Amino acid sequence: MPHQGDSRLPAAYLRPGTSSFSDFLADQAPGLLPGSRAVPQGNAGDLAPHGTTIVAATFPGGVILAGDRRATMGNVIAQRDIQKVFPADEFSAVGIAGTAGLAVEMVRLFQTELEHYEKIEGTTLSIDGKANRLSALIRNNLAMAMQGLAVVPLFAGYDVLADQGRIFSYDVTGGRYEETAFHSVGSGSMFARGALKKLYRDDLDVTGCVEVVVQALYDAADDDSATGGPDLTRRIFPVVQVITAEGGYRMADDDVAAIADRVIGARMVRPDGPAAPLTGGTP
Repeated sequence: MPHQGDSRLPAAYLRPGTSSFSDFLADQAPGLLPGSRAVPQGNAGDLAPHGTTIVAATFPGGVILAGDRRATMGNVIAQRDIQKVFPADEFSAVGIAGTAGLAVEMVRLFQTELEHYEKIEGTTLSIDGKANRLSALIRNNLAMAMQGLAVVPLFAGYDVLADQGRIFSYDVTGGRYEETAFHSVGSGSMFARGALKKLYRDDLDVTGCVEVVVQALYDAADDDSATGGPDLTRRIFPVVQVITAEGGYRMADDDVAAIADRVIGARMVRPDGPAAPLTGGTP
C-alpha cells in the first residue's frame, strides 16, 4: 500500500509479475485471502447460510449449469432467491454449494484470477487451466472446510480446442474430477443425479437440456428440504447458464419460467415425473 503522504503505488504493483492474482495477493496483502483468516473454534457450519443443489449437463455444442435458489441455515430458509450460478469468464461458469458467503467470495476471487491472467498473458487460460486454478482456491480454504465452512463448486465451460462442453467437480481438499455428460453437487445432488440418469440423452438441444436439468432440480427439491423448487407464488425459478462456442449467457427468467411451468404442469398429472424405458430406446 502507498506510504502516508505518497500517492504512488508500490513498485510491486507496477512491474510485470505473476499471472496468478491470488499469488500476487499472497505476497502483497496475505491477510485479504480467505484462507489466511483465523479459524473459528468448533464446528461453525450452522452459523452461515448454505447454498444447496447445482446441476450441469452437456449437449452437442455446449454445456448447461443450473442451480436452485434456496439458502438454508440449520432448519431455517435463510434466502429464497439466492444466486448460486455465476459466469467465471466468457466461456465458463461456476456454481456454488456450501457456505454461501465464502463461496461467493471464492467466485469473485476466481473471476479476478482469470481476468488477471488474461491481462498479464494476453490470452485466456485453457479450460483445464481454469479448472486447476479453481482447485487451488478450494485447497486454500481447507482449514475453514474442516470447521464446517466448506465450499464445493461445480465448474463448467466450453473447450474451444476440443469443441465441446466440459464439466469439473471438486472435493473440499481441492481434488479435481472431470465428469462425463452430467453431474450435480450439494445436498440434493443424489436425487438430482438420479433424475439426470433417467432423463439425459446426448442428442438434446439447448431447450431439451434445460428441461432435463429443471426436472432434476425439481426431483432434488421433492426429496431434499434444503433444495428449493420452483416458487410459483413469487415467480422465482432456477438460474440457468448456457455456454456454447459463441460464449456464455444467463437464460432469460421468462424462458426458464416457461420451461418450469411445463415441468410442473406435467407433474400435476404424474407427480414422480416422466418415465424412462426399462431397456433402452427413446422415451
